[in-house]
Amino acid sequence: MESSRRGLLRWQFDLAWSFFEYHLERLEEADFLWEPGPVCWTMHAQPDGSWTPDWADSAPDPIPVPTIAWTTWHLGWWLGSALEHASGRAPLDPLEVEWPGVGEPAIAWLRELGEQWVGILDELLDAGLDSPASFPWPVDAERTVADMAAWVNAELMKNAAEIGTIRLLRASGAK
Repeated sequence: MESSRRGLLRWQFDLAWSFFEYHLERLEEADFLWEPGPVCWTMHAQPDGSWTPDWADSAPDPIPVPTIAWTTWHLGWWLGSALEHASGRAPLDPLEVEWPGVGEPAIAWLRELGEQWVGILDELLDAGLDSPASFPWPVDAERTVADMAAWVNAELMKNAAEIGTIRLLRASGAK
């Protein structure tokens, strides 16, 4: 039973990543900062070359539509935080995550995080799916490594769909 759950979680990640990769391969630089609506969250270039995200501790109303830039930053934040937690370190503060920028820098960053996750995931799954994991939940939530791996898979699929939808809207000429 354990090996079939382990195999399923790994298969789900690989499947979600393949959908994500489909869109990563087709992204153009102009896709990243394209705003799909009047209320958007995006990334903002700073004079020193760094980028800052739009961010609020609680969801605004209406919820902003994210740009691809913002979604790639967000994906890097939560995947990086999962990696930190899996390595025994505290999750990342979202406003301290350094987004590398539009186009290939962001794509390369995400691919590197994905490769790191695969390495950690295999170690985590070998250690046991029922080991405790507190990320992304409160410490007292009594969640497991299996829960965290399933959450990463779900978040990845959601972000892949968001990036793909925005990319396709821009390519279709949507205003």
